[in-house]
Amino acid sequence: MVDLSEFESISPYTDAEASEALGKLADYPLVGQFSQQFFPEESPDFLKNVLKSIRTIDQFQVLVMQKFVRWVIDHKAHNFSYDGIANVSSEKKFLALSNHRDIILDPAITQLILHTNGLPMTEIAVGDNLITNKAIEYLIRSNRMIKVVRGISARELYLSSQLLSKYIRLNITEGRSSIWLAQRQGRTKNGYDITEQGLLKMLDMSGSNDFQQNFMELNITPMSISYEIEPCDILKARELVISRKHKYVKKDGEDLNSIVVGIMQDKGNIHLNIGKPLTEDEIAEAAKCDKNDRYQLIRHAVDVRVIEGYKLWKNNYIAYDIANHSFKYAEHYGQEDVEKFVSYMEHQLDTVEKEINREDLRRIFLDIYANPVVTKELLKKERITGAVLL
Repeated sequence: MVDLSEFESISPYTDAEASEALGKLADYPLVGQFSQQFFPEESPDFLKNVLKSIRTIDQFQVLVMQKFVRWVIDHKAHNFSYDGIANVSSEKKFLALSNHRDIILDPAITQLILHTNGLPMTEIAVGDNLITNKAIEYLIRSNRMIKVVRGISARELYLSSQLLSKYIRLNITEGRSSIWLAQRQGRTKNGYDITEQGLLKMLDMSGSNDFQQNFMELNITPMSISYEIEPCDILKARELVISRKHKYVKKDGEDLNSIVVGIMQDKGNIHLNIGKPLTEDEIAEAAKCDKNDRYQLIRHAVDVRVIEGYKLWKNNYIAYDIANHSFKYAEHYGQEDVEKFVSYMEHQLDTVEKEINREDLRRIFLDIYANPVVTKELLKKERITGAVLL
């Protein structure tokens, strides 16, 4: 039995803790509203009764979270697809390094696919900025959440990173649990899915062997999720426009609003790709480099898989051509598709306060959709020229 006592401040609830927390959550008034929204065919007390009956985290996943995600896919998505499931197995734990487009749905959809294929679900690293009240804490810590502490001093951050790194490594190497971790802090807001190098340094902090062995034992498995309609697209564009002039400060409840919008907004098509784990040869090649260069090669290997696995939709091609005043990708869409996208975009722009520059907002909105095409182009050019462009 692995001793996890030193990780009590960041680890998910145990089964007993989750059962107690969900029992308390069941008495919150909003539970009845959620029950009628996501389980309309059941009685108004359905969710409350289920929460009070749960004894394990696996029960919570199957009886509540899986049904919730299926409701989102059935009601808010057009088509859902996935591939690469053969790249993970129940025999070996892994660290899923995923792009991050939606706060809740990215990891939740991943759990659904793992469970559907008879594979153990992962624990999920989530920023503690999302824990704005006890109800949310009860919910997400019962949902296998590993707490990532943010908004602290440099010294506290270093110690917190050490603890997180050690927890992730211990879970994987001891065969206790796989981990889902976003490739960067927070969601991608500009359409570029690029791994933060500091994240890789954090993962290496807990290694007790050489660089190669430290990364090999994590079994890093890149994942990429793509939505035809970007979750919270206009909220992301608005934040980026404001950030150009001064530091963006979130209002109380803003993260919760993003969670709700991300869930309830139409998604169009959704695709999840599970990439191949980083190979021994790739990690050995990185180990030959000095200092930061070795992390750059690991980052690049992850990014290539994430970008390869990202599925482009009509909206991506349309946005690219509008932004670049071209018809480069016109074969992928028709005029009706263009009119539909432009109408949608202008409607979204109309929801933002008038004092924000409309042209700046439109350009960033287009970039959110166009930049995945740009990164695919860079990857293609890189393979032709041999120069590292990502």
